Amino acid sequence: MLFVPLPFVVALLLLLLFVAVVRRDDELAANRPFLVLVLLCAVQSVLVGLRLGYGLQWIGYLALVIPTVMPPLVYAGVRKLGVDSPRRWPALLGFYSFPAVVVAVLVVVWPEAIDIAMILIQIAYALALLWLVRPGPDALRLASFEAAQPAHRALVFAAAALCFSAMIDALVLFDFGWTHGAHVGMIVSIANLLGLFILGAAAAAASRSSTDAETPDIEPPYDPAEDKDTIAKIHELMQEKKLYRDANLNLERLARRAAMPSRRISSAINRTMAKNVSQYVNDYRIAEACRLLAETDQSVTEIMLEAGFQTKSNFNREFRRVTDMTPVAWREKCAYSPNPV
Repeated sequence: MLFVPLPFVVALLLLLLFVAVVRRDDELAANRPFLVLVLLCAVQSVLVGLRLGYGLQWIGYLALVIPTVMPPLVYAGVRKLGVDSPRRWPALLGFYSFPAVVVAVLVVVWPEAIDIAMILIQIAYALALLWLVRPGPDALRLASFEAAQPAHRALVFAAAALCFSAMIDALVLFDFGWTHGAHVGMIVSIANLLGLFILGAAAAAASRSSTDAETPDIEPPYDPAEDKDTIAKIHELMQEKKLYRDANLNLERLARRAAMPSRRISSAINRTMAKNVSQYVNDYRIAEACRLLAETDQSVTEIMLEAGFQTKSNFNREFRRVTDMTPVAWREKCAYSPNPV
């Protein structure tokens, strides 16, 4: 009977995830580093299955190459969401190629240190990723406001997956030293594959970004008067231009319409409103949805789209956050009360 290792099943799930993301019907451009990452996770899973399921030990040399590429791909995908300021290509090339160079050097001069080096590299890139997204969803300047919060959570999960993978590598290294590798198969088959799937799923969840060009953004000095002017300008765009109805609106596009740096907008809203920009914009969308629910007979889906949302899950979540009710319950309340707010 043909033996199908668990890693092959994980690889199939990742490939299906890749196809679903590529075929997603929206107006946003694919984030190529994240898509490549999903494919590499699938390939890595196949290699693990060949090595552990069929005893092809030479696969281990190929499997060593892919982990040196994964952390830089995660970092590159995050930059595509507008998190980092533009940098010169020599510096980026050095940053992205660092793991491969380190492993290549160790293969020649100190092979025994490769496992430890890979653990440290994964942790280092995970920490770098967490540092980039530390401001929250507002850090993703090129992600639409609807996608910003889910994408931010996915990126945190991606960083956690890198740390998880590093922990599993450390556990495997310890097992080799303590029991001569007696439990390696079980550890890798379950834990490391789980980490690969989490990393791939997180990359898929954050794999769409706008095609807006990145522009340098400098942290503005704190000025209460400037914050007041910024909020007034953004409020005007929301009230008069109904900018929130743009489902693909993101922080970078909002900054261009307001003719001011995106960091200035996010800082002013964070300080003045005690919320992030995506929540601020979604507040306007929910207010519009509430009005339409009360004054029209449009379906909830039609209202959702007109207010600027694209997915029911995000619409329902934000509606409950703002009103502590579901859209249907709000409409029913409005039918019995002329002033539901």
